[in-house]
Amino acid sequence: MGRRGQSVTLSISDRDKAQLEQIAAEQGMLWGDRPNISRLVEAIARRELLIGRNNDWSDDRLLALQQAMRSLIDEGQTDKAQIIARLLLERSELTLPLRSEIENLLATPVTSWRAEIDRYIRRQKPFQLTYGDASDRLWTFTIRYARIAFREKRQYLECWCEETEGNQDLPELQHNWTLRLDRIPEAALASVPGQWRSGLDTIDAEMHIMGGLAFAYQSRPEDIVKEWLAEQPNTRRVVRRISNTFWFFREILPYGEDCLVIGTESLRNRLIVKLRSVYQQYEL
Repeated sequence: MGRRGQSVTLSISDRDKAQLEQIAAEQGMLWGDRPNISRLVEAIARRELLIGRNNDWSDDRLLALQQAMRSLIDEGQTDKAQIIARLLLERSELTLPLRSEIENLLATPVTSWRAEIDRYIRRQKPFQLTYGDASDRLWTFTIRYARIAFREKRQYLECWCEETEGNQDLPELQHNWTLRLDRIPEAALASVPGQWRSGLDTIDAEMHIMGGLAFAYQSRPEDIVKEWLAEQPNTRRVVRRISNTFWFFREILPYGEDCLVIGTESLRNRLIVKLRSVYQQYEL
């Protein structure tokens, strides 16, 4: 008769137990049809399974995969983007905003009309759609460039449209629209003739980032200049290519006095008007 193995008691949470059972099942280590954690531990001890660190990817690697995922989404190749998303989701180095973005991507089913939008983007074919705004008013847009974007747990269609009526952004950005995907009615898409554009209209926003934020600042793919200012200690100069002032302001306003917008002049003036309005609201 063979010797029975010695028992080992593991004090782990239910969540960790479920994770171990999932790994055991993935490796085919079962007792009957149930995952067997003991077999998993035994395989690790015998070096039949190699254990690797899950927090040793460089920032450059994570940024490259993040950019690849977003590029695939922009091109309408959502299925390929999801492959990279699942790979990234396994990593422990992800920031909370990026993890939330990826989880949202994987949790959102691809409907037939959404798949049709992806096909237009992938084939670089202009199209027309009907869109309902927050007041249920219907708009028709002729789109000559589009990409899918994730902002604040929602999916948006960022697009360049022939129409500018109702767009309150800076004049140089008024062909750019950000449309919520859940407000595009089904069967509201149609192809149109013409050329596909290479991208959205953009302006270069120059910022001075100061204090502790200058050291903690994480660069974005849209940043085209990142440099320390020799004449101003602890100040980083960043120039970012932006396509929408609303989302730009949403990002930088929480930085408060640690982020100073230098240019463009029209962008800076718009921010000043916004800040004065807040100032007046508080009767200061």
